[in-house]
Order: sequence, then structure tokens, then C-alpha cells
Amino acid sequence: MPDWQKLVGQRLAGLALGAAEKQEIYTELAGHLEESYECLRAEGLADQEAIHRTLAQVADWRDLQRRIIIAKKTEDPMQNRLHQLWIPGFLTLTLSTIFLMTLQIHGYQPRIISWNGPDTILLYVPWLLSLPLFGGLGAYLSQRAGSPGSRVLLASIFPVLSLAACLFVILPVSFIVDAHVEHRIRMASFLRSFFEWVLVPGAALLAGGLPVQFFLSRRLASRRTAVD
Repeated sequence: MPDWQKLVGQRLAGLALGAAEKQEIYTELAGHLEESYECLRAEGLADQEAIHRTLAQVADWRDLQRRIIIAKKTEDPMQNRLHQLWIPGFLTLTLSTIFLMTLQIHGYQPRIISWNGPDTILLYVPWLLSLPLFGGLGAYLSQRAGSPGSRVLLASIFPVLSLAACLFVILPVSFIVDAHVEHRIRMASFLRSFFEWVLVPGAALLAGGLPVQFFLSRRLASRRTAVD
């Protein structure tokens, strides 16, 4: 009996889908072909004849490949974003936030970086060191859901995107609530917070997300080459 999974992978090697989606399609179609082959064998057909009739069920593999891609493109885009961005992103945000809160509960204090002036930068070093792991996790889950590269990276840095959104909402509100505070002081505080909670954590998250995205993309490319 032929390896139906390998055979389907060879015939549909050009599918422009994520690794997880391609594997799901290969498995489903291979199972259908194997079932048809076994039914034909049970009817008394010789092995080669059963294989020939089974493969004849797919008259044009290129046309099948085209129809699969069209069907995937017409799927609910919200469903794709849910699995490729929102679930990995919110999981990354939740885990990183819980870890930061745990550090604060156990008395870990931020590292204070100051210059000659009065301004200081506060950095939670243990939390920052953990962010590459969370960024890598978000990238891995997003890639497994069949995300394109840009969405994989968005999932990995999702925590800082939410923090940046909060900061940009707080800034105009502060102009109204704290109208007596000088704009220069307010902007300096905003920029300092943006550096502490967006730029530095974002770099740490990317330090985990980029290698994962690169490794999984290379592995997918090598699989395509092996199949070809």
C-alpha cells in the first residue's frame, strides 16, 4: 500500500498555506484516499488497479490545489485572525503580565537608571529577561495556526502593542486632567514611559519572536524542497 500522506504532499507541494493548514489538508485527503483504496481492495481488485482507480478520483491535482486555496481565502477572516493573532497575542500578554505581577508581589524592585539630571528610567530586569520566552511562544502559536510572517511578529509583540495603546489614550486625557502641568514635563514623562514599557520590552519580545519565526519558516521551506 502506498504512503498516501507522502503522495498527497508531493502532488500538493505548491499549496501557499501555513504548515499547520497544509498538514491538516494532507491528512484529511490522504485518509479519504486510503479509505477508497481499502474499499476497492475489499472488492477484490488487484493492488495496482486499486491504486490507479483511487488516484483517478482526482482528475487534476493543479485544479484541486487551486480550489483549496480559493476555499481557504474565502473562509471567515475573523476566524483566521482569532487563531493566528488574538489567541496567541492575548496568551502572551496574560502570561507576561502574571509574571510581572508575581515579581512585584515577591518584592522585586525595578532597576533604576539615572543620569546627571533628575530623570530616571525604571526597568524590571527579571521580567525583561523572560520576555524573549513569551515572545517566542506567541510567535510559535501564531505560526502553527498558519499565520503569515508579519502576523507572527505582531503576535509576539502583542503585549507592548496593548501598552502602547494605553499610553496613547492616557496622553490626551492627561492634557485635560492635568492642565496645570507644563506640556514639556508631560511629554518627557510620556517618552520615558514609552521607553520603559514599549521600546525596551518590545525589543525583548522580538528577540524571542524573530528567531522562532525564522526557524519555522526555514523548516517549512526545507520541507517543501524535500517534497519537491
